[in-house]
Amino acid sequence: MKHYVIETKETESQVRHGGFDSEVEPSVVHVKEVAKNNKWLGLLYKISQRVSSVSDVSKLVEQITQITQDSLKASASSILLLDAEMQELFFEVAKGQAKKVLKQMRIGANSGIAGWVATHSKPLIVNDVAKDQRFNSAIDNSTGFVTRSIMCVPLVIHRKTIGVIQVLNKLDGGDFNEQDLEILVPVASTAAMAIENARLQESVVNGYKNTVRALAGAVDAKDTYTRGHSERVMEYTLLGGISLALSTKEMDVLEYAAILHDIGKIGIADTILSKPGPLTPEEELVIRQHPSIGAKIIEDIPFLQETRKLILHHHEKYDGTGYPDGLKGDEIPIGARLLAVADTFDTMTTDRAYRAAQSIDSAMDELHRYSGTQFCPVAVKAFVSGFSMKPEPL
Repeated sequence: MKHYVIETKETESQVRHGGFDSEVEPSVVHVKEVAKNNKWLGLLYKISQRVSSVSDVSKLVEQITQITQDSLKASASSILLLDAEMQELFFEVAKGQAKKVLKQMRIGANSGIAGWVATHSKPLIVNDVAKDQRFNSAIDNSTGFVTRSIMCVPLVIHRKTIGVIQVLNKLDGGDFNEQDLEILVPVASTAAMAIENARLQESVVNGYKNTVRALAGAVDAKDTYTRGHSERVMEYTLLGGISLALSTKEMDVLEYAAILHDIGKIGIADTILSKPGPLTPEEELVIRQHPSIGAKIIEDIPFLQETRKLILHHHEKYDGTGYPDGLKGDEIPIGARLLAVADTFDTMTTDRAYRAAQSIDSAMDELHRYSGTQFCPVAVKAFVSGFSMKPEPL
């Protein structure tokens, strides 16, 4: 059922007599006002659903942009962020027929209508860009898109403009108006907060990764023959993950696990790690403790809980003869299976104190030979496929 707000106006006679004159009728229902409110509330509801269901902030901002474009019935939309150092605006999100070209473009921070909005931190509606001196036609010339009208709002966080959100060309050829602007302004605030959160999260994650790499470097430094091992194993493991089209979250877990897979060797004596020859049975038992030691070291770090499983099981074998738990087949996490292949490949292709490195072809033959016994066939295939696509070093 539709609900309408009815607003009436009383004449002096009505006030005086305490009622309506028979000749005066209630004013027309404010349908446009109701429609505007419904549109605004509907848009915010859709955005709130995305905020609660999308963990990837970049995807969230992209979806906010698309929802806004659809709600305002525009033919294109975009979010441009400010590169303060270069004094340029670049397209973080672009929707419409020219989005591929736009994602590769940068414009001066003072250029065009977007630049004016970013510089002055004021929203702007221009319904005939051909008559506005601020309009920069260079983008249209590059993309083939024809801009007729534009509504642009600054993205402001902590009183600092970080970019703009804009919508272009009403689908019905009409003008953007103040009601449309009242819808876009709160959307800009939401997008600005999401982008700021993404930047803060990225900063924290980069800090974690730098710390993790420092720990891995400390392990590699214990043995000159394995220096750089963790970084290479990370690269090889991620190649396998890409081949299997793992999710962003799974790839993050894989990256941490690969760089930290030998962290437990911190607890192993240097005399064993650097021994220039085969280990005794007793020394072998000691070295086999490093996955459990590594898992123990990071067990109280919340964001590494999934990583912990891969570290613990990266020496399991597909046929169940590995350690520490003798897991078999699919009982072993796929990340640990990928890690086992990458770890072994790097070990085979790196010089050691007691032997020279094998060639890549020889190491690949070994992986195929033990596929189905020591190694998971899916993991071997994924690694080989990923390695074959790896670009050659410059």
